[in-house]
Amino acid sequence: MKLIFVRHGDAHAGFHGPIAGPTGCTGLTDLGRSQALRLRDHLMSSQRLRVDHVMTSLIPRAIETAEIAAPALGFTRVERDCSLCEVHTGDADGVDWSDYPTVFGSFDMLAEPDRLFAPNGDSWNSFHQRVGSVMDRLAIDHAGRTVMAVCHAGVIAASLRLHFGAIGHTNAARLIPTNTSLTEWEHDPTSAVWTLRYYNDARHLD
Repeated sequence: MKLIFVRHGDAHAGFHGPIAGPTGCTGLTDLGRSQALRLRDHLMSSQRLRVDHVMTSLIPRAIETAEIAAPALGFTRVERDCSLCEVHTGDADGVDWSDYPTVFGSFDMLAEPDRLFAPNGDSWNSFHQRVGSVMDRLAIDHAGRTVMAVCHAGVIAASLRLHFGAIGHTNAARLIPTNTSLTEWEHDPTSAVWTLRYYNDARHLD
């Protein structure tokens, strides 16, 4: 089974303004839409991928990216799966970042890996458990097939930390995949081992 993660395009999301969970996210910027269109055009012209299933997280910036790119692969509808979301922000979704410390208190997710980002949200550890679980579930549900999952930098980085044993390393290198880049994992059903085939392929933006 092959699992291709695609990071969403440039979005109105970051560490300023509203915390951009499913409610706070307002989608792609003009640049982000342009990046998604370039990805679509590249997939259509190159015919490099044969994909059996396309899915996305529940967050608008990922949904918008998927809906732009999926037609190049022959899909008009895209499954939405909460397991592909960025760190669940819970009750902090839509709260302004400047108000977060007052409302929820400041903390370092790496230093306190079991503390929730906010009530009904993820901790560092639960987020990584979720990413590992969805990868394993997809490997079972789509054995022998190729799945494209439009998601988030955090999900892609978590997949790498999980399978290279770097979840708790405070001095690990930063992993920030490019907007609309592709990262491919391949699952061996015999050994249940994941192999990273490539990371951060953004040739369509050159």
